[in-house]
This record gives sequence, structure tokens and C-alpha cells, in this order.
Amino acid sequence: MAIKPGALLPGDTVGIVTLGSPLSAETIQARIAYLQSLGLNVLLGRYVYSVNGYLAGTDRERAEDFMSVYADPRVKMILPTRGGVGVADILPYLDYAFIRQNPKIVTGYSDITVLLNTLYKLADLITFHSLLLIDFRPDTPSYNFEQFFTATSSITAPRPIANPPGIPLIGRVPGNVSGPIIGGNLTSLVGSLGTPFEVDTAGKILLLEETHEPVNTVYRYVDQLRLAGKLQACAGIVMGECTNCEAAYGKTYEDLISEVIVPLGKPLLTNLASAHGLYKAAVPIGANVNLNASAAALTLLEPAVRY
Repeated sequence: MAIKPGALLPGDTVGIVTLGSPLSAETIQARIAYLQSLGLNVLLGRYVYSVNGYLAGTDRERAEDFMSVYADPRVKMILPTRGGVGVADILPYLDYAFIRQNPKIVTGYSDITVLLNTLYKLADLITFHSLLLIDFRPDTPSYNFEQFFTATSSITAPRPIANPPGIPLIGRVPGNVSGPIIGGNLTSLVGSLGTPFEVDTAGKILLLEETHEPVNTVYRYVDQLRLAGKLQACAGIVMGECTNCEAAYGKTYEDLISEVIVPLGKPLLTNLASAHGLYKAAVPIGANVNLNASAAALTLLEPAVRY
């Protein structure tokens, strides 16, 4: 049974860290101001503003920031500023036993995917494929905040993980399966293969999404998962968006799903609003869900947090 962190409540403290690529101080400060306007307090990591080329400080510095903020008893949630590159490099330096014994909310997407899935795999912690600090701004759709705060604050279950009105989930291969949901950004998951932090898909519902890659590159990544047995081992598949993924050689993202994913015969749900898209469903990584592709529905079966 996965470990549930405590629910996020008004007035709680959020720890801000930069775990991959740097983000400008101006942007960080503007997003923090908006976060505070929602009634949350903020504690900053020591290296949150650090810049080391395409990384925000050294691997050890970023890992130290995560653990020091995580260990602070005032902090209820860890909110990375952004993804970028380099998140996987902090994983060898994290204290998974301490994390397991002191469950807290960890949220994000993009390259934060590898952290979310590793915390579930090695610390049994439910994490959240949901918002980053960069998303806390006035023009973020209300749907995104509703999804985020429901996932991190509500113990209502079962409840649907549903798209915004007018954007349907699409069942592509019929079937009805339940299990823990894992996954997220395709590039990050492929990057974990062959490492101690390799994603474990056996018996799981696998979520995949991608951004800013031509479809032939997306095919390469999907095929790598297939060759590694990860697609065959999972119980079902949820395909999120591939935002700004240009067609290649006359093939689209939808073609890739039809020609590579559908033939696997796994219960398949597509078109989930996710991560890099405008609308971002909140998916608790490690929580049990029901994927009913026949009814085009994804349902959270248990609360992802506890009071």
C-alpha cells in the first residue's frame, strides 16, 4: 500500500526548490507572490536561484536543497520551480528511508517525472503529476488549480480524473482494469531505463505525454519503452497530449498511437489533458485508479492524501 502525504491546507508552508534547469529570479519571485496570494506560505531552498549553465547548481546542491526543505517540519509540500534537465542526477543523493518515514506532497511534471516515479518506487510515496511553480500565475486556467487543489487537499474517493468540458477522453482499445498509475513525461521515463531508477510498469496503469518533439522522435522513445518490455508489462495505457509535436514523414501523433500503441491490445485511453498542455489534469502517481476504456473514463479509487 502506497504511503499518502498529509493534505495541503490553507496557511500551510510550501518549499520551493529548483531541481533541474535554472529559472530567472524575476519569474520565481512573481510566481511566489501569486502562490502567497492563494493563502500559502513559502520557504525557499538555499540554491533556488542558482545558475550553473543549464543546471541550477551542482547535482549535490540541488539534492541537498530537496532534502533540507523536505526535512523542515514547517513544510507540507515540495514545489519545484520548473523541470528542464538534470533532475535525474539528484536521485542518487536522496534519503529514501527518511522520505518514506516523513511523507510530504511532491508535485510537478516534465523532467520532474523521474523524481515522482522514483519516490513512489523507492519510498512508496504517492506523488503528484501536476503543477510546477511556473504555473502559479493569473492566466493559468481555473481547471488546473481545481485539479491541483482537489488532488492535494481532498479525501473524496472515488472521483473522476476528467478533462475540462468540451475536451473528451477517448477510449481507443476497450477494457476495464485497475491498478496504481505511474508515468508522465516520455523522455524522462526513457532516460530512466538501465538505471537504478528505472520505471517499473508491471501491473500498472502507464501515463505517457510529451512536448516539442517531432513524431519520429516520439516514435523512437515509445519504441524504446516497447523494446524494454515496459509497454507489454503494464495493465493499461493512458496517452496524454503531445504538445507542439510536429508531424514527420507524413505521420502524426494520432498515427503513432494507432500504429504502435493500439496493436499492443492494452486497455487504452487517449486525449488526457496533461502536463505541457494548456489544461493540466492532476494525476496522483502511485494511487490506485480504474481505467475503463470502454466507457472512456479514468477514476481515482482512493484518496491520494490523508488528514
